[in-house]
Order: sequence, then C-alpha cells, then structure tokens
Amino acid sequence: MKKVLFSLLFLNSFFAFAQHIDREISTSVAKIHSRSLLIDVRTPAEFKEGHLPHAINIDWLSADFNKAFDSISKRKKIYVYCRSGKRSEMAASRLDSLGFKRVVNLKGGYKAYEKMQ
Repeated sequence: MKKVLFSLLFLNSFFAFAQHIDREISTSVAKIHSRSLLIDVRTPAEFKEGHLPHAINIDWLSADFNKAFDSISKRKKIYVYCRSGKRSEMAASRLDSLGFKRVVNLKGGYKAYEKMQ
C-alpha cells in the first residue's frame, strides 16, 4: 500500500512541474496570436533598437522581473525571446518555476528574426 501511494505521489509531482518548450523563432512568429503574450526580455535600449511586432519589454536583468508577471494568469501562453536565445532560455525556466504552464522560448532570438526579414 505504501509503495502504491508513494508511486502515485511521485507521478503526480512529476507531471505538476511545467516545462517550457523551445521553438525556432523563424517558424513560430507567424503562429503567435493575440491571446498570447510576446515578451522581449532584452534591455530597454535593445528593445528600442528593434523588436518583434506586439512585443512587450520585460528586462530579464531587472530586479522586478518576477514581479512584472504577478498579474498575468499562469495559464496564459507566453512566448519569450532575447537577442540570441540565452537570456530567454533562463527567463523561460524562471517562468516555469513561477508556475506558468504554457511558456515557449523562441530560439535564435531577435538575430534570427532579423535574418528572416
């Protein structure tokens, strides 16, 4: 009985943790719809130099990064990107740890997006 209970608890905790998805930015940009959030995690200066249409800037390096997501539903689909994909990978992992269930890291970042243009 203890083994069965332990197994059920283990499986439940395994599936309770969300894991973000990594997708190439080149194939994902057209699929982002208005009900999702598109978050640029670069600095405000980088954001001003250019960004994806409809993106919101929430700086990964900001002390208020976590707080910026307080009012966002944990079930909202969130796409994150940065310049090349490193910061957005860390941001996506952080959002996972904060309990967000539908996080997509856009690999390749803004550099890959610019190459598509």
